[in-house]
Amino acid sequence: MKKVIALLMSLALAFSLVACGSSNSSSGSDDTSDAQSQSSTEEGTEDAGTEEEENNTEEEASGTEDSTEDAGTADLSGTVSTNGSTSMEKVMSILIEAFEEEYPNVTVTYDATGSGAGITAATEGSADIGLASRNLKDEETGLTAYVVAIDGIAVIINPENTVEDLSLEQIAGLFNGTITNWSEVGGEDMEVAVIGREAGSGTRDGFESVVGVEDACVYDQELTSTGSVITAVAQNQYAIGYASLSEAAADDSVKVISVDGIEATEDTVKDGSYAIQRNFNMVVNDSATLSDAAQAFLDFCLSADVADYISQADAIQP
Repeated sequence: MKKVIALLMSLALAFSLVACGSSNSSSGSDDTSDAQSQSSTEEGTEDAGTEEEENNTEEEASGTEDSTEDAGTADLSGTVSTNGSTSMEKVMSILIEAFEEEYPNVTVTYDATGSGAGITAATEGSADIGLASRNLKDEETGLTAYVVAIDGIAVIINPENTVEDLSLEQIAGLFNGTITNWSEVGGEDMEVAVIGREAGSGTRDGFESVVGVEDACVYDQELTSTGSVITAVAQNQYAIGYASLSEAAADDSVKVISVDGIEATEDTVKDGSYAIQRNFNMVVNDSATLSDAAQAFLDFCLSADVADYISQADAIQP
């Protein structure tokens, strides 16, 4: 009997030891799991913090870049004076408006005095930038001309005139006086009235040099602006004149004729097939240093970014 009791006690002790070991193992596993969970949480928190710091750094860098750019724009100030070609008025108005929107502390002035006066202003330093709707002459030294746009020069007649096309030779004859009646070029038997610009005009110089009638034109009227020429031709059925294509094409009061069968359009000017065309130039004095504002304006006008503005002015970016 005693042996049986001893055996039972031994078995009970063995079961107790097994149960204790299992409990400890379970507890150890739970502790390990908790530790792993805590470690994962800490790592996740650290990763989130790192990512947030990186995002903040990127935002700060972006903000610094924007602030630097804005500060550069805001810091530029002053006045830029331009003077010259009346034919460049539309181009200049659009470019000035766009530039002043980007640089609100800079004012750009434009005096429409004619190409000759603009070149003189650049030479004498009375303007930061001269404007010329013709290229510089050989004797106009110490200057640099930058081509901002290309403009065709339209030959214009009254809409009532039946003539549609003239050769370059016929145009030369009409302006130099060797052709005096419209019937000689397919029109009515009426005397020709020749309208042109005043001496010193870039449009006149450009037209006469291309057509080959420099200092040989016989004008009935010499007027001081492109608009005045258009008005005079519109009021005289038998008049002929010339004007900037950008202005003439937009005015229904006159008719733009083709030259040697080529219409005067932006495409024909750009591809060079239309003969009567000229450059719109910004002229600076080589011996003068432009102010920061004037240099910024010149750079702006010569940049590819202004192509749309040039097109809005009915001219072509070179």
